[in-house]
Amino acid sequence: MRTRLVQNRLVPWGLFLVLAGAMAASPCRADRPNLVWIVVDDMSPHFGCYGERLISTPRIDALAAGGIRFENCFTTAPVCSPCRSALITGCYQTTIGAHHHRSGRGERKITLPDGVESLPAILKRAGYYTCLGGPSVTGTPRLGKSDYNFEWDPAIYDSNDWGGRQPGQPFFMQVQLHGGKLREGAGWKERAQARLGELVDPRAVTLPPCYPNDPILSEDWARYLDACRWTDAEVGEVVDRLQREGLRESTVVIVTTDHGISHARGKQFLYDQGLRVPLILNGPGIAKGLLRSDLAQLIDLAPTNLALAGLPIPPRMQGMNLLAEDRPERSMIFAARDRCDETVDQIRCIRTHRWKYIRNGFPGRPLLQPNAYKDAKPIVQRLRELQTAGTLTAEHEQLLFAPTRPREELYDLQHDPDELRNLAGDARSAAELARFRELLTAWQTESNDLGATDEPRDMYESDMQVYLQELPPERRSIVERNIGQMQAWARDGK
Repeated sequence: MRTRLVQNRLVPWGLFLVLAGAMAASPCRADRPNLVWIVVDDMSPHFGCYGERLISTPRIDALAAGGIRFENCFTTAPVCSPCRSALITGCYQTTIGAHHHRSGRGERKITLPDGVESLPAILKRAGYYTCLGGPSVTGTPRLGKSDYNFEWDPAIYDSNDWGGRQPGQPFFMQVQLHGGKLREGAGWKERAQARLGELVDPRAVTLPPCYPNDPILSEDWARYLDACRWTDAEVGEVVDRLQREGLRESTVVIVTTDHGISHARGKQFLYDQGLRVPLILNGPGIAKGLLRSDLAQLIDLAPTNLALAGLPIPPRMQGMNLLAEDRPERSMIFAARDRCDETVDQIRCIRTHRWKYIRNGFPGRPLLQPNAYKDAKPIVQRLRELQTAGTLTAEHEQLLFAPTRPREELYDLQHDPDELRNLAGDARSAAELARFRELLTAWQTESNDLGATDEPRDMYESDMQVYLQELPPERRSIVERNIGQMQAWARDGK
């Protein structure tokens, strides 16, 4: 009998379908509300309503105060395209074959499995006007960021803005914001100062303990917090436009990010810096001023929005309707990181309220493998400079630059929220380690984790050919060197 992992238990597949039916049974809370997603790049929940004290984020805080704020929401992948592929289908990226970052872009294509369909395609068929754009009308028909790793028809989106819909037609709009990427652009500090006024003082920043206290890192973190302030203003602009057009009371606004902050242990990795994201729901049918501490995942947004629209949830969606009164409480979340650009990797994790279990598929390789994208960031360059100079503490050296990784990592988040002390070798945690090891293996089997085996060489080469063609010559040579390193490690069994 086929089984499904629910609440730490393996239950028969038929029972899971009963549970899924219960999730889908949540009635529409409003008469076909408009649905607006504000999806932010590269940003952790550093907003006032999530406890950030160095900056003020009044527009996002107001949405949280008037709606539902999820304290424990996590992405299923800590990098853009796998996350967004999962987000738009309501399925784990590992189940639908979209787990490698920027994959399926070459001659080898990726198609969705039977029974899996994107949310905008479903909503459009039901009469919604579907949009994918930026924070304001640009005057061009160009769609906003999609970044899906599978073949899809652009016709699932009607426009990049809701202004072209028919009178009274409900709409689904994704507003894509640059978020944490803002600080990476030339002249960012000057632009931020012109818009925001006084900027965050780097001397006031307290870095996470996994990083050394360094002025360059503190400066970057301060500019990142300014990006959070800029993002807050952009969110306000979207809400203000809805208000001006008389749409605010009929529109559910959802604010989230695709993954956490782009930093050494953030983006691309399964520590909470990479996985934990904000999630705020506000609008008709949404409770006001409610804090939810239960575990949520971004793949829950697709089924939740279908329920809000009064539409059935397809059986193959793996997320749940977060607003269903009879939803089974999730006791753990699962996440995965696979190849990012040229850099081959395979990491899986389980997170509960208290524990984080990580399994490294390539323990013979360092955490910060060569990666042209990440190595171009000043923060990583600075960390490598400090490591070369021998000025890192033994703890920072081990956390960031150990030449190999443990096969397994186990963290007690109640006592170690920064995930600094790996308990996988501690005899007192042996029972928990064994339990999570079994649960992760069961989830991989049950969910059909297509990343559990190595990526086919022809798929890797197909994607690398496209990737290399898009790069300037100086960066192309770096990527080619990194590809050679990946091939050498593979030959050596690492």
